[in-house]
Amino acid sequence: MSTSGLRLVWVYPDLLSTYGDQGNVLVVERRAQQRGLRVERVDVRSDQPLPTSGDIYLIGGGEDRPQRLAAERLLRDGGLTRAVENGAIIFSVCAGYQIIGHEFINDLGERQQGLGLLDVISERGTGARCVGDVLGDIDPQLGLPQLTGFENHQGITRIGPAARPLAQVRLGNGNGTGDGTEGAWNGTVFGTYMHGPVLARNPQIADLLVKLTLDVNALPPVDDRWYEALRTERIAAATAPA
Repeated sequence: MSTSGLRLVWVYPDLLSTYGDQGNVLVVERRAQQRGLRVERVDVRSDQPLPTSGDIYLIGGGEDRPQRLAAERLLRDGGLTRAVENGAIIFSVCAGYQIIGHEFINDLGERQQGLGLLDVISERGTGARCVGDVLGDIDPQLGLPQLTGFENHQGITRIGPAARPLAQVRLGNGNGTGDGTEGAWNGTVFGTYMHGPVLARNPQIADLLVKLTLDVNALPPVDDRWYEALRTERIAAATAPA
């Protein structure tokens, strides 16, 4: 963490910010401020250089063409890769999740190089689009409660040996591979298909990002009543009889 406080970087909001994903940076910002941390938020558009001195980088979802443009510009820029080499944390959603992997299928139907920051490969699914609520059990190594979120994607993402599934789904499709996995993570790099925005529905994940930045095992408690009410509502709606 920089001497000026926690530095959050919202990556390319002009290209990657669908389904309320900007809410993720708002939640991390608020959760950190509630613990008395000074927070500097930096929104970086796709025509601007990406700073390498951020603590947490958040990347949202986007349509196919913006995803291709974002990947091309992030590769040329190189800042996100350098930030990870400096120990930064990445939390990416949907298109952002595919971009930080090795490759994905772009809007032209071509294989496109990703950043290679997470050992995953994405391709275009041939079946029905994955749309709806998801519930899953987060990797026990992370020590977090059940994952809740909303998915809307055609992509299929396969996890390589250098990454672990973020969660095992109980409801929904997740990575779309049929193996019950959702998302992936390794060290300080996280990817998920969950919208919602996912950190509003899972504030403990936001807290995990802050703890990793501070290198601490726990944070002071805060008032979670609003978040828990939202979690309870969405989980109940997802599991209600049709």
